Amino acid sequence: MTPLVVLLNLSLCFAGFGALALSLDRHHRDALGGRVPAGRIVPQRLGGWALILLSLAAAVALEGWNFGPVQWIGALTGAALLVVALLSYRPSWLRPAALAALPLGGLLAPVVWMS
Repeated sequence: MTPLVVLLNLSLCFAGFGALALSLDRHHRDALGGRVPAGRIVPQRLGGWALILLSLAAAVALEGWNFGPVQWIGALTGAALLVVALLSYRPSWLRPAALAALPLGGLLAPVVWMS
């Protein structure tokens, strides 16, 4: 287990949970001040689930089936705690943080696969 793999999984899971949270009216209203536009609900949910599944695929590809799912569950837990903390204390920070996690994961992916 390398710290870069953990950070990759954490960033993908965080971005996925952020998208899923912002697809709900209550969290969207707290974070952005208004209802979710109808045309944005399904793409956000699909994107959120796709990022979470991508993090599972990355964990299994990089760590194998022995340790990958264990690491993925840890990343899911950590990312969910971060999203809940942001929604509780600084909901307006969720969208920028989730959007920042996407390029971080994109930058880490080639570095992790090359090492």
